[in-house]
Amino acid sequence: MKLSLIIPIYNEEESVDILYNEIKEALKGLALDYEIIAVNDGSRDKSIDVLKRIAQSDIDFKVISFRRNYGQTAAISAGIDFSQGEIIIPLDADLQNDPADIKKLISKLNEGFDVVSGWRKNRQDTFDRRLPSQIANWLISRITGVNLHDYGCTLKAYRKEIIKGIRFYGEMHRFMPAYVVWQGGKVAEIEVNHRERKYGKAKYGLTRTFRVILDLMTVKFLMAYLTKPMHFFGRMGLILLLFGFLSGIGSLIAKFIYGISFILTPLPLLTVFLTIIGFQFILMGLLAEILIRIYYESGGKTAYNIKEKINL
Repeated sequence: MKLSLIIPIYNEEESVDILYNEIKEALKGLALDYEIIAVNDGSRDKSIDVLKRIAQSDIDFKVISFRRNYGQTAAISAGIDFSQGEIIIPLDADLQNDPADIKKLISKLNEGFDVVSGWRKNRQDTFDRRLPSQIANWLISRITGVNLHDYGCTLKAYRKEIIKGIRFYGEMHRFMPAYVVWQGGKVAEIEVNHRERKYGKAKYGLTRTFRVILDLMTVKFLMAYLTKPMHFFGRMGLILLLFGFLSGIGSLIAKFIYGISFILTPLPLLTVFLTIIGFQFILMGLLAEILIRIYYESGGKTAYNIKEKINL
């Protein structure tokens, strides 16, 4: 299997048939084996019925159905877990991503890149969706040091070997290009076609921007200290213990040199407080090290509960 297309779907019954036909048309000229993995993310409409009908007529069309809505990242993660392709390309089910761009992504990937990210240069969305996205893209670029115009574009091409060991959560699928660069990979960005939404309503609004920023802070921390949490918590603990020690020395000097009673100065209380918090930080570092070891040894997975699988 060469190519795996992953489509997270949530209440897109009107779009599924059209998208499927566009994908089949776009892949006609590609001389490679492929699979289409549609992940029903707990849709409440008739999306799953449409997916089952397509799966019955096309062995290359595979369906994963969640018991409830887990979000886009979990859907993409499930698709990656069950994919067999060497190249992974997720795309939205709302018809705004153009399947005709799949060839462009693969062609660019074959130039020696590990990830090719789509850039919706002429984005067909309302201003209230574009502005928060532009702000988020700027923040992500500044914090990660990986400058891309459009982190939010789902349409990206990945080499599976570079992302197969990654466990997704929150909005982490957006930060994959930055993660790949941090791991020494090569990332490219190309312009892709973006179309107006034909059916339904956008599933995400301004609140998603805040979640993205919070997840970005988490990812940045994990990338810096994931394998060495004690370097962060231990350092903070030692700094607090140092200040606690200095505070204790100050209280002793005040007592025995200047005759100031312990109860007349906050220094003894500050000493106790800083010492306790310092030791707690060190214990947190030890606990984090243990939890990370347990996580990797158990082969940790993204949390999602699958109801049924078709053609998998």
